[in-house]
Amino acid sequence: MRDRMNVYFPPGMLKEIVDLADRKGLSRSGIVEAAVASFLSPDGADRREAAFARRLDRLSRQVQRLERNVGISTETLALFVRFWLTITPPLPSDAQAAAQIKGRERYEGFIEALGRRLQKGQSLLQEIPDDVAGSFKPEPMDDSTNDR
Repeated sequence: MRDRMNVYFPPGMLKEIVDLADRKGLSRSGIVEAAVASFLSPDGADRREAAFARRLDRLSRQVQRLERNVGISTETLALFVRFWLTITPPLPSDAQAAAQIKGRERYEGFIEALGRRLQKGQSLLQEIPDDVAGSFKPEPMDDSTNDR
């Protein structure tokens, strides 16, 4: 014997139940009954907990990758700044204006190159393992670069 119970669902959820019932060839009551039974069963809580644990593990791995990437980026920037500060001599005051203009031009070129690289989907962090493994093959130099 079954007892009757009236339940109200949001229209979107009711549409999903009807669609599922039509696809699987089941009654709407059977689908709702199975969902409630799954929710009330002790195994249901274990399955939900396992699903949450898997999701948390995945999120933890993603955060660890982000931490690693940010650490690499920070170290790369710090190394570059230290190198640049070490090799760059101070400019005389009469050359400062020209240097600022040239610096702006170079910065704009840098931003354009960065934009092109990002549009192509290239990433330094993706290239590092290849470089370390020794698969990095430098491009051959043309004759104009050998004249320096």
